[in-house]
Amino acid sequence: MTRHEPSPTRPLGSPLRGPLALAAVVAAVAHIPVIAPHLDEAPYMGGLFIALTGACLLLAGAVLAYDTALVYLASAVTCGAAVLGYAATRLVAFPMLADDVGNWFEPLGVVSILTETAVVVLSLLALSGARRPAAPVPAPAVHGAMR
Repeated sequence: MTRHEPSPTRPLGSPLRGPLALAAVVAAVAHIPVIAPHLDEAPYMGGLFIALTGACLLLAGAVLAYDTALVYLASAVTCGAAVLGYAATRLVAFPMLADDVGNWFEPLGVVSILTETAVVVLSLLALSGARRPAAPVPAPAVHGAMR
């Protein structure tokens, strides 16, 4: 048997792709109710929410359809950036979003952060599983061999 070298475009066959896709869809859906208010009060953030919602839906489909290291990496980077962005808006007053500072427990924000964090963790687990070396195959025992 030959062992295939890891490839960013070879399907990984990860059992984590279903839960990851579900988490990405929930993260996307959690942003939909806040798009319109943010387009009114801070249009740049509303636009970012639209982009993130689309990206999460696209990544959910891509992980189910392609299951490649590139898709898992894109998922981790996208949702990781969203988590960092959420934290930044809670720590520093962004233009037109000063009221978000310290508001860590806004319900849809909590859902978003939990599901985006799940996407990051599941992506990294899928990627780490792809890098594990194959278990060594023991040599077959030779019966009747002379000692």
